[in-house]
Amino acid sequence: MSITSLFVYGIASLFTFLNTGADRSKMLRGEVYKTQQYIPNLKWAPMQNIGRRMDKQTLTNVEKNYMDAWYIKSVSYQINSIKGIEDYYTDSAEKNLFEFIDLNKEENIHIESTTLEHNPNINFFSEDGQLISLTDYGVKEYKRIYKNDSLLYENREVFDYKAILLLEDGFWRIRHLVKEPSLRKIEAEPVMKDYPDFEIKGINYYPKNSAWDTFGKNFDEKILAKDFEIIRNAGLNTIRIFIQYEDFGKAELIPEKLEKLKTLLDIAEEKELKVIVTLFDFYGDYSVLDWTLTIRHAETIVQQFKEHDAILAWDVKNEPDLDFESRGKKKVLAWLHQTISTIKRIDQKHAVTVGWAKIENATLLKDRLTLITFHYYEDISLFKDAYIKLKTSIPNKPIALGEFGISSYRGIWKPYGTSENAQEEFHKTMQTVFKENNIQFLSWTLYDFDHIPTAVVGKLPWRKNAQKKFGFINSKGNPKKSFKYISN
Repeated sequence: MSITSLFVYGIASLFTFLNTGADRSKMLRGEVYKTQQYIPNLKWAPMQNIGRRMDKQTLTNVEKNYMDAWYIKSVSYQINSIKGIEDYYTDSAEKNLFEFIDLNKEENIHIESTTLEHNPNINFFSEDGQLISLTDYGVKEYKRIYKNDSLLYENREVFDYKAILLLEDGFWRIRHLVKEPSLRKIEAEPVMKDYPDFEIKGINYYPKNSAWDTFGKNFDEKILAKDFEIIRNAGLNTIRIFIQYEDFGKAELIPEKLEKLKTLLDIAEEKELKVIVTLFDFYGDYSVLDWTLTIRHAETIVQQFKEHDAILAWDVKNEPDLDFESRGKKKVLAWLHQTISTIKRIDQKHAVTVGWAKIENATLLKDRLTLITFHYYEDISLFKDAYIKLKTSIPNKPIALGEFGISSYRGIWKPYGTSENAQEEFHKTMQTVFKENNIQFLSWTLYDFDHIPTAVVGKLPWRKNAQKKFGFINSKGNPKKSFKYISN
């Protein structure tokens, strides 16, 4: 075994023994109480403990303090700070944690970790109400160990934990936390149903007056019904929509937003359109400490709508490969892996895809996805060969071009831009390629827009104005020349 391997193994073992996107320096203990930042799935065993009867309020307090202790430990290991540990661990438990953090500082190591599932069982509750013994079964953990900010070790594990908690100053603090092998294992990947015999001919959709804000204050059932009828009558059968992570409430989803999503799906079904639901739009953190929140977000949406007949596929994330450079490719892919697993665990009926920005990235995670989708805004003369190359490398899965298009903007900010005639010719050419090669597609987009949010393309007017003119229908509601080639 090499020296590096021995070192990594030693750190991992020590982490096991002591296991008692954000700017790491800003993760302070005080924020634990302000918002939900750590919500792994937790299921208590029926209360059959020895000693004092466990009441509901005490159990609620124990759960909060116990989960906060796990969270603050993960934060502490990530930023190598002891701040806040004393609020969740007793003096004797602190000692091991402090020593481990000091060792990591010395070796320039930090650990990104989280837990995804807990199954605690109260074994004993003292008659004086000051001590609790519990066993936490099947704790699902994920961790990454870095040295000098380079990844050394990554693993998913399942362990049991025996814990003793003491009530001190009104808080339940961990006195002992001992890790043991677990009989529970990480579940095998669910078997997904075969992709339906369905050829996508579709379009990415926002209402004309609600660009990048489908579920906002202008949400109108009549507008949706009218637009969906236009789409269906144009020979299309699928729309792709976008769920913004923050707009829908992050981990605590907003009921009104979910009701609007149901309304949209109901109207799509009535108009005989299938829907690709793109999750996590405008999300870009991917940090391990964020995983329990994004998992809860995905779980809530997928669980609520997995039986809806309008849904064709779940698109995990729009263009995550654009975040490879700023967030780190391995970090983004690890988050995608986990989110794909979350969706598949709940819904084995509908396809799962990722809307890759670049065709060369469409082979990533190909074995985890049931539908391959990518976007293409490059030279159209190169598209056919690029697609054939991709199809050759993934011969046994359906592939769809998830976004493509060209702006018809030519004006003061871009005097040599593309005209409506050129846009028409572009779509005519693309539809010819699609028909000749049996390519599934979703174009960008139905309407021109009068307003583009700055968050989408920034403030530069030549970018914003160009983005406004990708539609087949102008902002006054009249079909453009390209409309005749919206479908083949």
